[in-house]
Amino acid sequence: MGLRLGRCHCFCPSKAVNCYATRPFIAGIQTAMSTHRDTLYAKTLGDPGLFTFNSAVVSVFPDMIKRSVPGYGSVIAMTGLLAARHARPGTRIYDLGCSLGASLLSCAEHVETEACELVGIDNSDAMLNQCRANLANELPERKVTLIQADITAVDYENASVCILNYTLQFVPIAQRLPLLKQLRAALSPGDILILSEKLSLEPEAMNDLMVKLHHDFKRAQGYSDLEIANKRQALENVLVPETRDTHKARLLEAGFSHADVWFQCFNFASLVAVA
Repeated sequence: MGLRLGRCHCFCPSKAVNCYATRPFIAGIQTAMSTHRDTLYAKTLGDPGLFTFNSAVVSVFPDMIKRSVPGYGSVIAMTGLLAARHARPGTRIYDLGCSLGASLLSCAEHVETEACELVGIDNSDAMLNQCRANLANELPERKVTLIQADITAVDYENASVCILNYTLQFVPIAQRLPLLKQLRAALSPGDILILSEKLSLEPEAMNDLMVKLHHDFKRAQGYSDLEIANKRQALENVLVPETRDTHKARLLEAGFSHADVWFQCFNFASLVAVA
């Protein structure tokens, strides 16, 4: 499959990223852009439409992700630490669905070698525009490549770390295995893939409990029942969760030697797969 790119941008900003421990949720993203409170689904909507990563979502994304995904800050912070342990000089760290650049910033904070190239890929023009501004404001003097493309239409090569933080769940199920096979082929034995997802749990009673706890979490973050219902409707058939066992079996089928969950909060989990 040939590399199909809309745009490719490289950066060498001059401002050093702040210590991760001081900003555990979004790796400095909130201070890198003017953020707004997420009220996108606060009104009664006859049809909220399908959820898309447009400019309206981008403007509230840091607030939305912090108040919607339990454990998000811990996953992003640990992404950098996991990458630092496995990144090899002369290779690439790919962040698929890089959104506003939180995982890239985490990797830049913890990966010491300048010889390891950071590559962020996203198909949303609005996301990449803001990601570009965030990186220019926050990242130390190191080259980062941003690519606007469908993550299933990229040729991956010479990687030591691949990151899919809350991204695979938006990829059509039939395309998930081929994508993971591409990523595995770009990695060498001992390299890693980080996969963070919303899960569907088994049995159904446990899944129902985790969904309720997640909604309790969102209410505790200030979301109303109307907002929760509208957002859930908008994500229907857009975000398609799968079980932990399904993810692990697919990773093994893609050629990874082993994989398991290293973090979970309610129905959100992160797995690490070793090539």
